[in-house]
Amino acid sequence: MKWILTFVGGVLLGALAMFIYLTQIGGSAPPAVVATAPAVTAPAPAGQVVPPGALPPAPVVSTDLSEADLPLRPAQGAPAADGAAPDATASGAAGMAKLMIPVEGMKLAQLSDNFDQPRGSDRHHEALDIMAPKGTRVLAVADGKIVKLFNSKPGGLTIYQFDPTEKLAYYYAHLDKYADGIKEGQEVKRGELIGYVGVTGNSDPNAPHLHFAVIELTPEKQWWKGTPINPYPLMAD
Repeated sequence: MKWILTFVGGVLLGALAMFIYLTQIGGSAPPAVVATAPAVTAPAPAGQVVPPGALPPAPVVSTDLSEADLPLRPAQGAPAADGAAPDATASGAAGMAKLMIPVEGMKLAQLSDNFDQPRGSDRHHEALDIMAPKGTRVLAVADGKIVKLFNSKPGGLTIYQFDPTEKLAYYYAHLDKYADGIKEGQEVKRGELIGYVGVTGNSDPNAPHLHFAVIELTPEKQWWKGTPINPYPLMAD
């Protein structure tokens, strides 16, 4: 009986010792190790002190499209990327169909580009003067419609013709006379006889010629208004 009590006492003492050991030394779990990323700071501009730990503001990202996201457009007057011709404007003749020389028998090499030449101190020549003997036949430069026959002090006997789109007007001035049967509202074809070279209006009697102009019409299509276009680059034999 005595040895049993001794054995039990030893077991209890051993258990108590083990309990004390685990409690004081190994009984608690080790603290968790949490990795902390170092703070990232933006470099300070020269001469500026950034407080420790200061973070730069987060960039604002927008998903809205802006002009920078759109494809580049060719500059006005420049050819498009697909090779298409630019729209014709009053500043140039690009894209316009070539016109017939309106004085019969005249060749392109005989013409002189006198558009925009000074006329006195306050105006410029907004047409092409084609020198030819009086009575030389004047021909329609393109298909279109006669919209006005007019006798004015500066232009003498004149004809205003619209092109089929009614975006352009062709102006013939200083005529000696009109072709027989010509009238307002009449449709004419390219090369059709419409008049004769003369010296009417303020033309020099010793220098008969046709004063020919191309005018880009306003939306109102007023035959006496518009923006002059140089006819010379439009001419072809």
